[in-house]
Amino acid sequence: MININVFSEEKAWSRRLKRKEYFFNQICKAFPKKYKFSNKKVSLTLLLSNNKKIRKLNKDFRNKNKSTDILSFPLNKKKRLSKKTYIGDIIISYNFIDKPKSQKFKFFKKKLIKIFIHGFLHLLNFDHIKDKDYKKMLKEEEYIYQSVSSKLN
Repeated sequence: MININVFSEEKAWSRRLKRKEYFFNQICKAFPKKYKFSNKKVSLTLLLSNNKKIRKLNKDFRNKNKSTDILSFPLNKKKRLSKKTYIGDIIISYNFIDKPKSQKFKFFKKKLIKIFIHGFLHLLNFDHIKDKDYKKMLKEEEYIYQSVSSKLN
């Protein structure tokens, strides 16, 4: 089971996403079986932010002075999850998800689900530094997204 603590420091999120915690919990419930962690208690924190705040975090923690769509901070590098595991933090920038501003909610939601899955996989120590790792991560993202989109649409 996955438990997500959702926080928001950007008011614009509330205009687009009324029930934030419910939304992200529904995504996790629609994950394929291998990512549901049925016999475990896996938790993470999600901060819904904006470009200004994410830029500061990116500079402070990654030494990159620019905003980005998402940041993921895995708690540790161990591969195995114990019965009760906190896997880390995800921060998503509203400004990136809401481009273009004229996009319909359906596309906003699709981008948000995809970027959340991307961040989630980073918490499980997937990365995309090497080409082979990029392909592996992309395959897993698509696998999870197909499961989620088939159950939520």
